Amino acid sequence: QVQLVESGGGLVQPGGSLRLSCAASGFTLSYYAINWFRQAPGKEREGVSCISSSASSTYYADSVKGRFTISRDNAKNTVYLQMTSLKPEDTAVYYCANRVTTDCGYASTWYRTADLGSWGQGTQVTVSS
Repeated sequence: QVQLVESGGGLVQPGGSLRLSCAASGFTLSYYAINWFRQAPGKEREGVSCISSSASSTYYADSVKGRFTISRDNAKNTVYLQMTSLKPEDTAVYYCANRVTTDCGYASTWYRTADLGSWGQGTQVTVSS
């Protein structure tokens, strides 16, 4: 059974850090580029980041650039999202999804959902004092 499972979310104060994990089972994560998305209550889903299968290319939303870092450990079948300098506006449910390609596409397409395969169930991140 193909499955993605996110973990690492929680409650953190503004300025704090969290590291999210996206673990795969039932398939080899290293074959695919991986996206992170987030959705806050009442807002549309937003692309956060993408990493290619070889980690040779990464993309970030302008809202998280310089604060978030995406990485992957293909030996562990896991992708990570290191989040630092968190802000209240980062509060959302964070999801990972695999692309059906090895690359993220282009700067104008990496956040599109057309080429996505499986999604995880999401992990809640709350940034609040």
